[in-house]
Amino acid sequence: MNPSRNTYVCQSCGASAAKWAGQCPDCGAWNSLVESAAPRRRGHGTRAGGAAPAVARLDAVPAEEVARITSGSAEMDRVLGGGLVPGAVVLIGGDPGVGKSTLLLQVLAAVEGRGKTLYVTGEESLSQVALRARRLNLPRLDLPVLAETRLEAVLDVLEASRPGLAVVDSVQTLYSEALESAPGSVSQLRECAAQLVRQAKRSGVTVVLVGHVTKEGAIAGPRVLEHMVDTVLYFEHDGSSRFRLVRAAKNRFGAVNEVGVFAMTDGGLKEVGNPSALFMSRHAEPVPGSVITVTRQGTRPLLVEVQVLVDGAGPGPPRRLTLGLESNRLSMLLAVAHRHAGIALADQDVYANVVGGLRINETAADLPLLLAALSSFRGRPLPADLVVFGEIGLAGEIRPVAGGEERLAEAAKQGFARALVPQANQPRRTLKLDLEVMPVTRLAQALDIGS
Repeated sequence: MNPSRNTYVCQSCGASAAKWAGQCPDCGAWNSLVESAAPRRRGHGTRAGGAAPAVARLDAVPAEEVARITSGSAEMDRVLGGGLVPGAVVLIGGDPGVGKSTLLLQVLAAVEGRGKTLYVTGEESLSQVALRARRLNLPRLDLPVLAETRLEAVLDVLEASRPGLAVVDSVQTLYSEALESAPGSVSQLRECAAQLVRQAKRSGVTVVLVGHVTKEGAIAGPRVLEHMVDTVLYFEHDGSSRFRLVRAAKNRFGAVNEVGVFAMTDGGLKEVGNPSALFMSRHAEPVPGSVITVTRQGTRPLLVEVQVLVDGAGPGPPRRLTLGLESNRLSMLLAVAHRHAGIALADQDVYANVVGGLRINETAADLPLLLAALSSFRGRPLPADLVVFGEIGLAGEIRPVAGGEERLAEAAKQGFARALVPQANQPRRTLKLDLEVMPVTRLAQALDIGS
């Protein structure tokens, strides 16, 4: 077999094949195989002199806390785990126009006074970047900016200027002269990201890479791109709201699923100091189908409003529609309510929504979801000063959730007087909270108290 024979590389997953096919055999993507030169096989041979590298003992390695660089935004620092780490590589993705470049320009302006920065743009001209900076009224406009898409030139500038923080907008526009494929291809993304990661680790510069996203919301390119970097952040918004969420999907220096809340204004992105007030809509009077719960986003407890509408189903099977909640879990909870509480909603349409566009991925919303459904079905509102959280098991038991005391403290801070919680989440020590805690162990007991 000729070792120099070209191969076909999938632009979605990076898998290689000996011949072209309409569908990738690994990920199933259609028309994604592109011809590329086969890599040269490296000979094993003998070592070119020198001893083998030394193996260190883990207990002998100093574990010192690294001095972080504050980004100038408390919400951004929270998502990053306390600030920017020297030598770290951060990948941030989001829909077009969500505010990625705006936020990073604001971060650069805040850091420039305390260290050197560099903004590398491959999508916009220098005049476009300057126009945005003036529109945002940045505290500093003397930011070093480079319009370049050639990787080797970017690396030369990083080596010569030695900034503390560098932003590359975006990684899909970079290309290396060592490869013949087009910018944004799997091979180019992999090579450019690897070179930038190597430069960051060697020189100690913090590199922030802006990434495009696919229509499914994932960062475009091979999955290995997210494995190579230290932190992966996602910009989230529902399209109709001016609020933006920055969520950490991966963080080697902090907690994952941490969330920062921002509001888009004429002067750029402003951090929201009290996010709990954002996701609650205090009604003038109690309304059926609404309940307040406490969810944890990373290490932060947030109060959110869960709304459920139960209405008679029309022709055909009843609908189960959720926004911000898992649809399959709603169907399961309705079955548990029927089996263990005698509440039959099989002939009803059930619509559930989390106010504010937040998505809840934990089981603490089980109990408030069922209470809101029962409230809407019976037409009886829940008390306005009641907060609820807890997981529901298939046997009808109310199971505890993590961080019970932090949730109760946040509820008391927002002025709630009563809390319906699992028995195991009842505080075991005396908390100085003006809050009545009502522990429950079974679903039927919780529904009786809630009604």
